[in-house]
Amino acid sequence: MRCISNGYDDMQHFLLSSKARTISLKAVFSMGEDKAYQTFCDMRWAETDGEAVCPRCGCTESYSIATRRKFKCVGCHHQYSVTSGTIFASRKMSFTDLLAAIVIFVNGAKGVAALQLSRDLDCQYKTAFVLTHKLREAMAREQMDRQLNGVVEIDGAYFGGHVKPENRKEDRKDRRLKMNQTGKRQCVVIMRERNGKSLPFIVRNEGDAVPYVRDHVGTVATIMADEGTGWDALHAGWDTRRVNHSVAFLDNGACTNQAESYFSRLRRMEVGTHHHIAGPYIGQYAREASWREDNRRVDNGTQAAMVTAAAMEAPVSRQWKGYWQRG
Repeated sequence: MRCISNGYDDMQHFLLSSKARTISLKAVFSMGEDKAYQTFCDMRWAETDGEAVCPRCGCTESYSIATRRKFKCVGCHHQYSVTSGTIFASRKMSFTDLLAAIVIFVNGAKGVAALQLSRDLDCQYKTAFVLTHKLREAMAREQMDRQLNGVVEIDGAYFGGHVKPENRKEDRKDRRLKMNQTGKRQCVVIMRERNGKSLPFIVRNEGDAVPYVRDHVGTVATIMADEGTGWDALHAGWDTRRVNHSVAFLDNGACTNQAESYFSRLRRMEVGTHHHIAGPYIGQYAREASWREDNRRVDNGTQAAMVTAAAMEAPVSRQWKGYWQRG
């Protein structure tokens, strides 16, 4: 039974409660550069309580070069920093700004635009653009080799390939026909456990995701899918239950509501924040939305710690390092 006091409902939603807010930009900027630097050390070398470990030979003894925030290994004499060999390698931003960028990034329920981040941190748009994509790449490492079991909902949605209609009605073409499409449309397929983790894939057509299902869904799982013909092949390998959305959204326990919830977030990211997520990087936006859905009931301080730790564990990004210097 709910208790009402002072006109407010005590059964408050988690995201509206103080428990969801455990870190703020005010706390980040008030901690100073030294504490922010120590935070990255603690995340990078958690096993040694923040004590430096040589990334080349693994030696735990080193000289500290305090003026440059670097270390020199006693064993192999290799010089390194806390971000050497990580996704933040060769960074130029201060540790305070890096930590603030992570907090701003995780606080965005529908993502954060690089233009907004560049204004918040007073940095170049190019810097913010690459930084946010590096964070997405680090977040996506959590989904590597993920296996789904139990009740798994599967659905697909199409993004990109928009064809602008002609001005006059008599000049307009049927954009549903393949001959009148750009060929750039891509399908995001989400596989999501009931009350569990999710895993997105990018394919050309919805049915092309069946091989991914074989690799990432356990054979004893129960699959929920809609009436799309691309999912007919699932009946051969799994207990598959279908729901005809033209008749009902829930039919005898079969539904894809949690998969639709994921697409709701991804659509809001596209329409309300980024405006364009299609193209070669749609996979990174899809995996970011998956991470946000999986951790939507985690407080923002823990989310920031998770992203920071993932960035410290991620190797140098071959996709984003020197991105703007490649011409």
